Amino acid sequence: MKLISWNVNGLRACVGKGFLDFLANEDPDMIALQETKMQREQAEIPLPGYQEYWNSAEKKGYSGTAVFTKKEPISVTYGLGVDAALDNEGRVITMEYPDFYFVTAYVPNAQDELRRLSVRMDWEDALRAHLMALDAKKPVIYCGDLNVAHQEMDLKNPKTNRRNPGFTDEERGKFTDLLASGFSDSFRALYPDKVQYSWFSYRFRAREKGIGWRIDYFVVSNRLMPRVKDSIIYDQVTGSDHCPVVLILED
Repeated sequence: MKLISWNVNGLRACVGKGFLDFLANEDPDMIALQETKMQREQAEIPLPGYQEYWNSAEKKGYSGTAVFTKKEPISVTYGLGVDAALDNEGRVITMEYPDFYFVTAYVPNAQDELRRLSVRMDWEDALRAHLMALDAKKPVIYCGDLNVAHQEMDLKNPKTNRRNPGFTDEERGKFTDLLASGFSDSFRALYPDKVQYSWFSYRFRAREKGIGWRIDYFVVSNRLMPRVKDSIIYDQVTGSDHCPVVLILED
């Protein structure tokens, strides 16, 4: 089973940069998108063979998630149900399948001067509680733009980015707490020493210079790790400032 997660930074823009060709070539069982920046009715995305599930932000052109899947889920829920303001931003989709839960999220950014850090901390607690409740029933696959570089090796310049959004002790600590709750960062579990990034700023030719961050993840329940054949970052795919990340599972 091939699962893909990609922050497309505007789905309509990404379609213009080869998204449909990428999807046709990869032919995943599921692809989860973050930062779609659109409502479902705003554009026709021709994806034969896939069922579509959208959680769009109330604010037009902002945030939003979507999942395209070949396999119909047992059930689908949207948001976390604990913060109406954040749920209105279309950040979470949860899908139940016979042998696992699939959750995709576009995690809130702490923003400049960390003005949204406290909101982010509360959201992280709610998300972890949600994942743990699911994990008590069956294994969980959690993916998306998690907006945190967990370890110093997960970004090019850790020293100069301390206290910047995505690399605060608080955000990194919440990710540590999540892993300690029975989950694995699939990429790091398979490749403990590999330095590879999933996001490159559009500024200063960052991708060309290899100045990036690893902030896009597939996190899985520990007991699901034996089924993980590979966890991959497609850092040569350029349809967005983020790269697609891929999880290959044994059926």
